Amino acid sequence: MLTFRLLEVEATAVSDLYTSWERRTRMRIILQRVTHGSVTVDQQIVGSIERGFVALVGVTHDDTPAEAELLARKTAHLRVFEDAEGKMNLSALEVGGGVLVISQFTLYADARKGRRPSFTDAARPETAAPLVEHYAARLRAEGIQRVETGVFGAMMQVEIHNDGPVTIILDSADMSQT
Repeated sequence: MLTFRLLEVEATAVSDLYTSWERRTRMRIILQRVTHGSVTVDQQIVGSIERGFVALVGVTHDDTPAEAELLARKTAHLRVFEDAEGKMNLSALEVGGGVLVISQFTLYADARKGRRPSFTDAARPETAAPLVEHYAARLRAEGIQRVETGVFGAMMQVEIHNDGPVTIILDSADMSQT
């Protein structure tokens, strides 16, 4: 009986931890440092960059323009590009890097149950599309010279030449305003 009780307590603690994490999850971005990135829709390249980031952007229901602004500032100033000594010490702004912004609702896939993920945590298009565009606009306002985007809701083929590889996960719930 004691063993069962201990397992029950541990299962509850894990469940509470996940629920706590789930509640504070907000806008997510997967940044991949690239030497080249492009996006194709209907066999036409609609956006491409050379050195910089491919930003895969996921939006959830409660996101606001403030999250997009916070993440754009973080993206522009994140120091993950190599300096003359080979240290990750420079930002996309400092190296003249571009950002290819791709909306990706699958960042909110919930695969805890069954074999088919649920996407109910992803924001509906009327909420997500303006926030993805706001993120792109804020990147430009931060000083990123080349910001390209995919086509929201389209079937896209994304070509990513990951550099390093360097992949960074940004979640607005985990960030300070600096």
